[in-house]
Amino acid sequence: MKRKLSNWALLLIILLGIFVLAACNDEETSSEDDSNTDNEEPSAEDPLTLTFFSADGTEKEFNDPVAQKITEETGIKLELDYPVGGNDEAIPLMIASGDYPDLIFAKGDIGKLIEAGGVIKLNDLIEEKGDNLKAMYGDQLNRLRNSLEDPSIYTVGTYGVENAFWETSGTFQIQMDVLRELGYPEIRTLEEFEAALTEYYEKYPEIDGQKTIPLSLLGSDWRWLITVGNPAGFAAGKPDDGQWAVNDDTGEATYKFLLPEFKEYFKWLNGMNAKGLLDPESFTHTYDTYISKLSSGRVLSIADQSWNIGDADKALVADGKEWKTYAPLPVTLNEDIKSQGLKDYGFAGGWGIAISSTSEHQEEAFEFLDWMASEEAQILVNWGIEGENYDIVDGKRVMQEDDRERMNTDKDYGKETGVGYYVYPFPQWGNGAVDSTGQSISPNTEQDIIDNFNSAEKEVLKEYEMENWIDWFPSPEELERSKHGTVSNYTIPAGSDLQIIQQKADDLTEQQITQAVLGDPANFDQAWDKMIADLEAMNIEQANQEMTKMVQDTMELWGTKE
Repeated sequence: MKRKLSNWALLLIILLGIFVLAACNDEETSSEDDSNTDNEEPSAEDPLTLTFFSADGTEKEFNDPVAQKITEETGIKLELDYPVGGNDEAIPLMIASGDYPDLIFAKGDIGKLIEAGGVIKLNDLIEEKGDNLKAMYGDQLNRLRNSLEDPSIYTVGTYGVENAFWETSGTFQIQMDVLRELGYPEIRTLEEFEAALTEYYEKYPEIDGQKTIPLSLLGSDWRWLITVGNPAGFAAGKPDDGQWAVNDDTGEATYKFLLPEFKEYFKWLNGMNAKGLLDPESFTHTYDTYISKLSSGRVLSIADQSWNIGDADKALVADGKEWKTYAPLPVTLNEDIKSQGLKDYGFAGGWGIAISSTSEHQEEAFEFLDWMASEEAQILVNWGIEGENYDIVDGKRVMQEDDRERMNTDKDYGKETGVGYYVYPFPQWGNGAVDSTGQSISPNTEQDIIDNFNSAEKEVLKEYEMENWIDWFPSPEELERSKHGTVSNYTIPAGSDLQIIQQKADDLTEQQITQAVLGDPANFDQAWDKMIADLEAMNIEQANQEMTKMVQDTMELWGTKE
């Protein structure tokens, strides 16, 4: 009995030994494989996927020709994510869960991520391996720093460093047909703007069987700031500082809706509504409905950014309705006020793409961002692929005709080809930059812009004896470069008194200004006075003081404070 047990025991020992040796060999092989994987550089054949959340992103796969070329050159593939339905809680939800993507473009919420420790400092990486970024930013690198108290750099990208001002955006815009029909009048003031709309509307109460809309805005979502709040500042001759008006010499900041000139603008808008000249759905319709109205050709004027109406503009051109596209106007409250449409804010700094603190691929993510700042990358993302999107003619890049045509008429061109799609919010040289051969880094030089005007634009410009729309506006040199950049791009500390008061003030003004505009003109002054009293009650003066300090600190950080 004992002998049989011994034989069985021996057999078991031998079998166990075999299993252990096999397991060890497998583990060693697996370990070697893992080691090889870790040591191998990402490649086009075996790319590394980085997750990227963009607060301005839309549904998109990273698989267009330009994206494929980026992967070929870097070994990096992006998994793109975006806030579904414009959800502004995406960043707070990330912070609450602690689950961050590798790369994050958070816009104004970057301060929340910094406060939560969700993103890393980039200073050392820039110094050690950021040659392309250092070359791109040059002496503007300080503008990436977070604050005087924390002069660390957390983000790169978003805005161009060297900018030229060949186009304007955000101003009042009027249909070409209105200008033609009225004999090409001079329109410099709100009074002249209203007169032109009124005269044309009385002549043509309907367009293509639909009711004509003299002026339409989009105040039902975050674009209230773009089409309602900001135009008031432009009419008042104020540069775009978000919700603030800033004295560029002293740095003194004031919550802008406290100023009397803003009341004057909204009182005018209230009158437009009372006269039936303002789209009654301006504060209720959706973006899609708004774009559909513009695309129909029955909206005579808007107060909007060109990037916000691009789809409508392309649809009008594609439908042969060039005369229903829009001309930008330097309209202000009166002739003594200069339009700020071509204001040079300098490199804005502030917002940008950050690398998360939980990413397992921080160095690779940084190397990717640095590559995006290289000349090779800038040519690729701006121009596309040689032989497919552009050709070299006499040593110069020339956009292919079909690509140039699609760029101006097809709203899906960028998404489908990738051309221009990955310029923003990545590091970008700017439309005023030139490459090592002296060629423009952008395919849209001023001459290209002029050449690409539609037939109506060319005829209208000829009638006004201008080459470009910017000829109507005060030049950047006349307006002078901003010493403080733009407050709209500042990162206000999350949870600070300033952030809390401004949020309450923004909510209040959006609601009460909307009500005042849509109300009886006889009640406008009373409604405005109530809003001012409510702002004062929430201690808006404290916010003024704190924003003033932030502006002055920024000027000191940048070396522009006198």
